[in-house]
Amino acid sequence: MKDIKNVDYGLKKIFKDAKDFLPLLGTDYIEFYVGNAKQAAYYYKTAFGFQSYAYKGLETGNRELTSYVLKQDKIRIVLTTPLNSKSNINQHIVKHGDGVKVIALWVDDATTSWEETTKRGAKSYMKPTIEKDEFGQVVRSGIYTYGDTVHVFVERKNYKGVFLPGFKKWKSDYNPDSVGLKYIDHMVGNVGWNEMNKWVKFYEDVMGFVNFLSFDDKQITTDYSALMSKVMSNGNGRIKFPINEPAEGKKKSQIEEYLDFYEGPGAQHIAVATNDIVSTVSTLRSRGVEFLSIPPDEYYNAVPLRLEQHNHKLNEDINILKKLGILIDADEEGYLLQIFTKPVEDRPTLFFEIIQRMGAKGFGAGNFKALFEAIEREQAKRGTL
Repeated sequence: MKDIKNVDYGLKKIFKDAKDFLPLLGTDYIEFYVGNAKQAAYYYKTAFGFQSYAYKGLETGNRELTSYVLKQDKIRIVLTTPLNSKSNINQHIVKHGDGVKVIALWVDDATTSWEETTKRGAKSYMKPTIEKDEFGQVVRSGIYTYGDTVHVFVERKNYKGVFLPGFKKWKSDYNPDSVGLKYIDHMVGNVGWNEMNKWVKFYEDVMGFVNFLSFDDKQITTDYSALMSKVMSNGNGRIKFPINEPAEGKKKSQIEEYLDFYEGPGAQHIAVATNDIVSTVSTLRSRGVEFLSIPPDEYYNAVPLRLEQHNHKLNEDINILKKLGILIDADEEGYLLQIFTKPVEDRPTLFFEIIQRMGAKGFGAGNFKALFEAIEREQAKRGTL
């Protein structure tokens, strides 16, 4: 595994090169293709504390699809459902179930972003397109990444509307309180056997990303299964995409299970940040969000020593963290707190990670064994281990 101390240096070192052709300002939105956007929107509002933001559908003149946009702090998710059987969106839903289609990236120039990435070998999903309404214009373009997932570049510097042209403000009397989610920390993609390095090279060559952390099957393993992972980041460090692939084990890994049920590569989980994970997780649990099982006592008994090895002291009450099942890991920069939901779809595919960083820049390497054993316990219940 690469030294965490070199992460900042590595990101700064490549920033100059990366910004020459693809400066990314942040995650603009994530779009899910779902079977029933109205009901999915209710779920994400009720369970995860998202608020009504924008809407497109029959009432706005669109007869092809309906999209609900929900917002919580800097996070925007779009839930899209087709309105007829002929829509290509149906093919995505039939094959994958509800899942992430678009990972939209906020850029200053969507035309240049498309030209530079396609010139470097990306397959075009959407040529630069100008979309206008009375509030100005947005330019969007897009490229394919792993599986059926796409990156859409969004240039909105000349737009003052609520979201995108074609959308109207979504007013609703029902807006449950936020649970404290702030922004997208990272998004993890699962790819097939021996495909990880192919997509690492894609992000390096096509998008100017750097591989700043790597984990092999000796680090991410249990008695039954294993996987390999590499973390890709853009030049300014705002966009991080870990990429996982299966590794040989005695039984079926979580990555294999995902690939079987998603029927191909795709977004495995979305990590969302909070400034108070105890409050966030307590609220999520009270609203019915299900998390992976709590690690055994031995895990929490070892936490103080792990922190001491890096000269850190836990600010939170470890007994409360234990009660909620929150995991703790540390590196030289600080520590982090994280927890993972069970899959939020009927297929065991997409799930969420809740993370609070207390200086740490890693991804919870010290928690891998406890996490994967918890996942394996769920796989055993499903009969897919």
